[in-house]
Amino acid sequence: MKEKGRVLTSNDISSLVIDSLCDHARGRDIAVACFYFDFATQKEQSLTSRLGSLLKQVVGGLDEIPGEVAQTYEDQRKVIGGRGPRLSDVVRMLQTTSSEKRTFVCIDALDECVAGHRVKLLGSLNQIPQKSPGTRVFVTGRPHIRAEIGRRLAGRVTSVSVTPGRDDIIRYLYSRLNEDTTPDAMDSSLEADILKKIPEDISEMCVLSPTLEKLPQAVH
Repeated sequence: MKEKGRVLTSNDISSLVIDSLCDHARGRDIAVACFYFDFATQKEQSLTSRLGSLLKQVVGGLDEIPGEVAQTYEDQRKVIGGRGPRLSDVVRMLQTTSSEKRTFVCIDALDECVAGHRVKLLGSLNQIPQKSPGTRVFVTGRPHIRAEIGRRLAGRVTSVSVTPGRDDIIRYLYSRLNEDTTPDAMDSSLEADILKKIPEDISEMCVLSPTLEKLPQAVH
């Protein structure tokens, strides 16, 4: 997929979707929350903290903190030593807060989430629309997770496959190599290997929206 002559990455597509949703949300009673997975840092944050960041973003757009959310945090604070909410608490609070207004959740690079956490994440995301039917979820990831998402989100998935052409990939690599801040570390042999190997190994990306509605229609 290209924009003005350059290949779009997963992060680019997610950014375009998020920017579009934020533009539509301006002046309307709509909340937009997002996060992305990075394989290199997957051990640094728990699934509870990831969903907690979504909760914080949704609550930040409300006029006041719902009583259930405030009470849950207060109850956990009183536990010996104090602790944060559990995953089930966060899911319940997301159900409550997302029902306050139309909510869009964007998750980038879901395939980089470890399998065990991905199962729990999809199970949690499946619970939210049950109490908040106005919630919509947008996900990007490699095609091998498509069937898993379809199973765990009750088949409510519209998917679009995005496969960059070889020439697009090479142009993108050239542009990134030209931006290299340590050019002396690169020689012609390594550059040739990069330009040969990466286009051969790169795979299709899948954009998924767990809803029967198409994304542009959902924001109107």
